[in-house]
Amino acid sequence: MSRPDPALATVLKRFRLQRGVTQEALAFEANVTIATLSRIERGVTSPNWTSIVAIARALKMGLDELAAAVMAEQRQIMPSPLSPLRVGLPPEN
Repeated sequence: MSRPDPALATVLKRFRLQRGVTQEALAFEANVTIATLSRIERGVTSPNWTSIVAIARALKMGLDELAAAVMAEQRQIMPSPLSPLRVGLPPEN
């Protein structure tokens, strides 16, 4: 079983809040339980593919938009292993 992706959790919650949707409404629209949605948003559990697609559709976002947002969030959370800070070099100006 894979570990939950904190970037996915953050992005899903951010998009939900930006759209002014409650967990209850999103869970209903995506056909998942409120408890499941809550665990996904807190990064406690990894959603299956069906849930990801359903949540994205309920948020009226494309999977490409979701993937781009998750990748951007991952870069914020974890810098590249080759970044100057990781290899002991001074940051570039």
